[in-house]
Amino acid sequence: MEKLGRTGGIMGRKGMLRNIEARLTPSPHTSALIDPLFRLLTSLIFIIGGLGHFGQHRMMLERMEESPWAPTVGMIGDPSVLLWLSGIAFVIAGLTLAIGFMTRASALILFATLVPVTVAVHLVPDPSHVGPLFKNVAILGALLLIWARGPGAFALDNRPTACSDEKMILSQPAPPLGE
Repeated sequence: MEKLGRTGGIMGRKGMLRNIEARLTPSPHTSALIDPLFRLLTSLIFIIGGLGHFGQHRMMLERMEESPWAPTVGMIGDPSVLLWLSGIAFVIAGLTLAIGFMTRASALILFATLVPVTVAVHLVPDPSHVGPLFKNVAILGALLLIWARGPGAFALDNRPTACSDEKMILSQPAPPLGE
């Protein structure tokens, strides 16, 4: 029988945890599928929520009017126009994020639009907004991750373009003279 070490096991706790992590590591194929899935799942809340800015416009305006931030929102602009503009940004940037087109720009547009919406609607003394507030904080984290990592696999940003072919040609050394 093998002697147990001071760590409480043959492999030790650290070794066992590393083994579990190693077994949970996805294959490269699975990892590649996660990129478009992550973009799609992150974008859905913006596409659906953005459409809600149009379909539930009156209700959302009433919610904004109840916010302690309503005077600040009013100083920025007409709340109805701001609601339309944020809806447009959410839908368009959500769609482009989903397909991986201008992915980093889409993530930053969504981030920049979500921050003031989160402050105006969810940063309120009402405890029922704690869940939605932290949901938005998590979404902001996902957008930062997408911005930092880029589009990943299966994105339109990765398709070859005439410009990339031209850059390849320009980056190759010129042939020696006389050839």
